[in-house]
Amino acid sequence: MATITAADVNKLRQSTGAGMMDCKKALVEADGDFDKAIQILREKGQKVAANRSDRESSEGAAVAFINADKTKGAVITLNCETDFVGKNESFVALAKALVEKAINFSSKEEFLASSFDGNMTVSEKLIEQTGVIGEKIEIGGFEILEGAFVGSYVHVNKIAALTAISSAIADAETLTKDISMQVASMGADTLSYKDFDPAFVASELAARIAIIEKENEEAKRLGKTLKNVPKYISFSQLTDEVLKQAEEDAKAELKAEGKPEQIWDKIIPGKIQRFISDNTTLDQEKALLDQNFIKDDSKKVGDYVKGFNVEITGFKRVTLG
Repeated sequence: MATITAADVNKLRQSTGAGMMDCKKALVEADGDFDKAIQILREKGQKVAANRSDRESSEGAAVAFINADKTKGAVITLNCETDFVGKNESFVALAKALVEKAINFSSKEEFLASSFDGNMTVSEKLIEQTGVIGEKIEIGGFEILEGAFVGSYVHVNKIAALTAISSAIADAETLTKDISMQVASMGADTLSYKDFDPAFVASELAARIAIIEKENEEAKRLGKTLKNVPKYISFSQLTDEVLKQAEEDAKAELKAEGKPEQIWDKIIPGKIQRFISDNTTLDQEKALLDQNFIKDDSKKVGDYVKGFNVEITGFKRVTLG
């Protein structure tokens, strides 16, 4: 029987990330054969992975990586079962090592099948770590973004976002970080309300009306205040005729309140802006440039971007949970 030294155990630990006792046990079982010990640990990982395949893995770490010339970025989530593991330094280090490799691939499937270190694939590494950690470990979110300049933002290792702009301007780092922070915080599906299909807007409006009407039935039964049922949810629905009617309604309201007509011009613009805000909820939720800017909610994201004389060409977001 081969003699197992502390150096042998440490070498296996450094190679696999497994615990000292697991490494020593594997080396003993392998009679000191290093490659066989690694295989034993992998097989343990496969067994643990199979036993935990139905477990929920909604915790973990969201990480980002940008290449050296700032033209390409990657964001991924490395998922696990518990927040305790997700915050572990070695787990986060593994996530960061993985995202640096992920930037070279266009799909999660291609990435998982790629080599991790020449000895195993990324997928095999995750199975190995499942055995080491004792929890289900998997890649959740996976996004790649390219552009003239790409920046990122990571929120407490829970959400990671990328933003690409049309030119590598002097303030590119600041702009892309700010917009990535916006994307991380608020989410978005498209750049502008102009990208919405009319059928999609109509479907969303109908769904929201149905929800509110159902809630109002219960509120009425309980004697509570009813919610307003919206007529519009996107600026794409606010035609010139709709806005003109809103202005007429504002004038009628001011007249009924007895406000002097000479001050109407000072009051009406604010009322119209409130009308627009109240009737563009879909845009604020799903269209990035039409959202209120989180660092200055007096302006839209689109207004902030205009100050840099560039365009947002893309954005991506991954999140745990």
